[in-house]
Amino acid sequence: MCKNLAMPPHKVAVLALDEVIGYDLAIPPQILGEAHDDDGNPLYDVRVCGLTTQPHRVSAGYWITPDHGPEALADADSVIIPGTKIVGPRREGTLPDDLRAALATIPPHARIMSICTGAFVLGAAGILDDRPATTHWAYIEEFRALYPKVHIDESVLFVDDGDVLTAAGLSAGVDLCLHVVRLDHGSDVANRVARHCVVPPWREGGQSQFIEQTVPDPGSDGTAPTRAWALRRLGEPLDLAAMAEHARMSVRTFSRRFRAETGLSPGAWLIRERVRHARHLLESTDLPVDRVAETAGLGSAASLRQHMRAELGVAPTAYRRTFRGN
Repeated sequence: MCKNLAMPPHKVAVLALDEVIGYDLAIPPQILGEAHDDDGNPLYDVRVCGLTTQPHRVSAGYWITPDHGPEALADADSVIIPGTKIVGPRREGTLPDDLRAALATIPPHARIMSICTGAFVLGAAGILDDRPATTHWAYIEEFRALYPKVHIDESVLFVDDGDVLTAAGLSAGVDLCLHVVRLDHGSDVANRVARHCVVPPWREGGQSQFIEQTVPDPGSDGTAPTRAWALRRLGEPLDLAAMAEHARMSVRTFSRRFRAETGLSPGAWLIRERVRHARHLLESTDLPVDRVAETAGLGSAASLRQHMRAELGVAPTAYRRTFRGN
């Protein structure tokens, strides 16, 4: 009687494009390559390929030589485009002829994924037209200008749109690959991979990217001086009337100018900045959550939890663990 054979591994082609982002490129071979069944058989056959097998420049100042050329795309079950600085997709919204020809060989059934600025390649290929997608928050406006047909969302870690998946910057690629392992083979396998790689086993795709916020210049005109004044007093009682009085404007004029300058109402801006300050305290101190809430001007731990879940999709304790561990 013949012993049942393991299923052949899922073929994954990771396409390196000059200048490829080295961190992004390393994620799929490491995460997917670590996935095994209970008998130790690999669940993915991960192949790094290029448009040629010649050395490819990595953005961090070194070169890699892929084992495979573009032919690896033709029989792939999944294709992943890591972040890249390739000029056509990143600056002009175009695809070089050799890249277009290579992408055309991807089988119709294949799952297509991008990490970070790899989304620009999918955008240039038209693969993301009329679809939800994401990329690194720092490049969102460039992406929108080049690919207006894409429903781009800078506020999430990754987007799963079935056969096309996109991840935000850098480490969000880890989240996406673990998500794929979980989809394909269940939580036990994904958790084993995460433990081996010493990374969190699960961050929701809908969790917000940790986006840098800018502080207004106190010397500028308009409402900026009042915003700077308010940022120094987030733990104190602040309301629309007090902010308008500081700006020496009527409430109506202040509200109108504030929204024109920030895109937010004064109340919404104040909550956002208080949550931002609470995040800083969670990242950098051991203050209890209720004390963080009070210091940030959000009142109670329950209020802080509500606002952080609404804005970031995580609870304060989970957010602190992300930055400071248990």
